[in-house]
Amino acid sequence: MPLPNKHATIAGVMMEKTLSRIQQFMKLEASAGLILMGVALLAMIAANSPLAALYDGFLDTNIRVGIGGFEISKPALLWINDGLMAIFFFLVGLEIKREVLMGELSSFDKAVLPIMAAIGGMAIPGLIFVMMNWGTPENLNGWAIPTATDIAFALGILALLGTRAPVALKVFLLAVAIIDDLGAIVIIAVFYTSELSTNALTLSFLGFALAAGLNRMGVQRAAPYVIIGVLMWVFVLKSGVHATLAGVMIALTIPLKAKDGDDALLYKLEHGLHPWVAFLILPIFAFANAGVSLAGLTLDTLLNPLTLGIAAGLFLGKQIGVLLATGLGVLSGLARLPEGVNWRHIYGVACLTGVGFTMSLFIGSLAFGTDDMMNAVRLGVIAGSVLSGIVGYLVLRSAGAPPTATATATATDS
Repeated sequence: MPLPNKHATIAGVMMEKTLSRIQQFMKLEASAGLILMGVALLAMIAANSPLAALYDGFLDTNIRVGIGGFEISKPALLWINDGLMAIFFFLVGLEIKREVLMGELSSFDKAVLPIMAAIGGMAIPGLIFVMMNWGTPENLNGWAIPTATDIAFALGILALLGTRAPVALKVFLLAVAIIDDLGAIVIIAVFYTSELSTNALTLSFLGFALAAGLNRMGVQRAAPYVIIGVLMWVFVLKSGVHATLAGVMIALTIPLKAKDGDDALLYKLEHGLHPWVAFLILPIFAFANAGVSLAGLTLDTLLNPLTLGIAAGLFLGKQIGVLLATGLGVLSGLARLPEGVNWRHIYGVACLTGVGFTMSLFIGSLAFGTDDMMNAVRLGVIAGSVLSGIVGYLVLRSAGAPPTATATATATDS
């Protein structure tokens, strides 16, 4: 009997580790998505009940942090959106780096289909929004709101299907959503940046260079990166670029490889941060931003171009864009459908990418500052996300279980 090839054995172990991490990630994101649904509902109840004044008062509470003559003063809502969400974007940066270097986006044949799907899923919703708001120039700054996908919500809905959803379909949705997040990061950096302070921006890049140097030196301790990351967050905040991008920048410097064969710092941080982000940071963000007031709600409110453009962009634009781009990729021969996945599965996932919730609300908070416009944004995001989630679930449920799952279920019954 031939001895097992050493390199094949190592590759097999690495593959098992990768699959295990993907499964853990999906379980965590799925649970978080279900919790987010409940928290969003609580926020809407709070905003439309006798607790509304208390809810608004909490969000408007001013919090100051300072040393000597230097201070940062913001209402609680902005500390959540600028501060806590920087940790979320740090985690997103870790996920993007891992997927690009060693995961589902590490080679052309793996990445081409989700990349095309994500691009289509960002371009068409933006175009639909612009078309519907062309006559209302003050709304056009919100064009990017319907381009986003909420990973936690989308995977949470997919988790409700259990074994009916092929594993390859879950990986495909995860890859599309991660690329979508990368697109959102670029959009925020390019289109939602105010006047720049070159001095503060230079200091933030010096911090990035220092952290990159630590990486090159093989530093595997979290503390130096955290300290530099906090300083970078302050500098980016003062530079005019949105502060959450500091989280992405510092994430790109975290080591992905370790010399001693142990898990690298990136994996340790990703594993350690996931529960905190999924079960604390994102629910706090959802509670702070999903509280849409329904007082005075009329048909005219729902047909407001801003609300309608966001809802149509998420519900129609996402499914058209993802399905069209995926079809072009497969028909052109550039890509092929994942194993065990059919076109009904792809259509169902295309609908699920229209669940924009967290990221759409976040971009909306950057695009508009008035209460009336943010209320319209919230209505549009919630309407488009709910419709997308319901239709996506029903389509995928009707697609039936993959052959392996069906065979397992039959064997169990017998």
